[in-house]
Formats: sequence, C-alpha cells, structure tokens
Amino acid sequence: MRVLEIHGVTGDSKIIVGGHLSNLPIPTRDAFIITDTTVRHYYQKDFPPFQAIEIPTGENTKNLNTVKEIYEQLLRLEADRSSFIVGIGGGVVCDIAGFVASTYLRGLQFGLVPSTLLSQVDAGVGGKNGVNLGGYKNLVGAFNQPEFVICDTNLLETLPQRELLSGFAEIVKHALIANADLFSYLEGNCEKALKLDREVIENLVYDSLVVKTSIVNGDEKEKGERRKLNFGHTFGHAIEKSMGISHGEAVSAGMVIASAISRKRGCLSAKDTERIEALIEQLKLTTRLRVNRKSVLDAIRKDKKRKGESLHFVLLKGIGNAVVEEIPMIELETMANEILSP
Repeated sequence: MRVLEIHGVTGDSKIIVGGHLSNLPIPTRDAFIITDTTVRHYYQKDFPPFQAIEIPTGENTKNLNTVKEIYEQLLRLEADRSSFIVGIGGGVVCDIAGFVASTYLRGLQFGLVPSTLLSQVDAGVGGKNGVNLGGYKNLVGAFNQPEFVICDTNLLETLPQRELLSGFAEIVKHALIANADLFSYLEGNCEKALKLDREVIENLVYDSLVVKTSIVNGDEKEKGERRKLNFGHTFGHAIEKSMGISHGEAVSAGMVIASAISRKRGCLSAKDTERIEALIEQLKLTTRLRVNRKSVLDAIRKDKKRKGESLHFVLLKGIGNAVVEEIPMIELETMANEILSP
C-alpha cells in the first residue's frame, strides 16, 4: 500500500494505492453511498454498511437531472451537514458523487473509491467534480478535494477490455507530459499490463498518480501547469462527442493528433512521434479514426480552454516534457484539416 497526498485550497486529500473497498477510512457512522448498477451488482458484498443510492451506468447519466434525483433521495433519507458521501464507481460516479457532496447543504465531506482504471488514474483524483450540460463535458462543476481516494486494483478484474484501455490512454498521457521513465516502463511491460499483472498495474497506477498529484498540488484550479493534464483531450473530447466512441479511443486518437501538431510546430522529433504511436498501438488503443472534420472543429470551438480566438493547447517538446501554448483557432483548424481523415 502506497500513499500520496494532495494539499488543496478546499482541504487535503489522501490517495491510497493498494487499499481495499472493504476497509474504508470513513470518519462517521452517518454516511451514504453513491454507486451505479453494475458496480453494486459485483461488489455490494464489500460495501460498508450504509444506505446506497444507485444510479444507472453510462455517460448519459452524468447530468443535472441525476443530481436532482440524488438530492431528493438525500432529503428523504434525512442527510444533514454531518453526513459523509462515499462514491464507489467509475468516472461518472466519482464526478457525480463529488459534485453532489460539494453542493448539497453547501458542502459535505466525501471520499471516493474509483472502480475503473481510468477513474483511478484520472477522474477520481484531483478534486474536479462536475456534470455534463447540453452534450458538452463537465460544463457545470466545482473544485473540491475528497477526504480520501482508495485505489483498489482488485476492482479492475471485472472490467471489460474497452474500459481498461481507456485507463491505459490516461497513463500514457501522464507519461508523455511529465515522466519519460514511466513511458519506457510501459514500453517494456505492455503485455503484463494488458493481462493485469498485479505488480505492474499497481506500479502504473502509482507512478501515473505521482504525475497527477504533483501537478495538482502546484495548480489546483487549472490556471497554468494543470492544463498539461489536457494533453490529447482537446481533440479527444471533440471526437468523443461527435462520434460517440469511448473516452480511451477518443483520447488516444487525440494524443496522436496533438503529437502530430507538436511535430508540425517543430517541437517534437519524428522519432518520438513514432514511439508514441507505436506504444499506443501496442496497448491496443486507437491511433487513426475517420471523423467528421466539421463536427470535431465545432466542438473544439466550444471547448472550455478557448480564450477568444485562441485556445490553450498542450504540445510536447519531447516524451515527458509538455508545454502549454496559446494557439490561434485559425492555425489549429488549418493543422487539423491537414491531419484529420475525412
């Protein structure tokens, strides 16, 4: 078991890699669990003995209607300001549980048990909580740190491969933006990682979180350094929205596009560009997609990172070395038109 910490404006958060769902450090007997149908089916026997509020699975659940239904259940169950919220599930559950806890009665303490590889290395950690609005991701939300995040890698064993791959995409991202050694470790351990070798997976989760917690500790509310965590996500989110594919597929394709843009701007070498694409292929992730250019570019124009007629875009100056630059939208669109398949 290894521990990392985030020290935020809203409080401190302890991240435990190798902890267990059956042993959560809940500081009160007045707690409520928010989970989804699938996670409850597989793991309810290990849940702590508290009232569970169940929501449907899937990204379509992550909206204000679901939040309203949870508020109403908490009201009926007489939750008060001493209550504690525990989110047990993937990224959707973690985002919703964090948002509900941050807003109900003007804020309750909460903890998270991310159940997917993606949520263990990304959505469950960092204090960003939110829901989608009008089909656009995370437009409504709040920064608020959970008391704890328990990364129980045993929960990964019931994941379908598609969900695992989404998590590997985020691990690749963390390696690319700030840890060249993690990238090399992935290159040498792809097969074991895909087979969920316990030692390899725990190393990947921990080393990935070292990158994320370090960045969040320096820039909790995404004013500068934390923007690096968006590498591959500008195009990734746009592709995900316009094509309806999984987060991992979209982000892996987005990272290939961002790497190509980095190379076009003279930041990234051809050799590193090839290594990135080769690793993404080794991990059975997507490198090329046929997309609707207009739909993708329309979605990018609605990106939260846009600033007037430019956009904060994450480029690579090498594997493990990311920079954020403000790129004019017209330049980004011109390069995208050259790179994207019709």
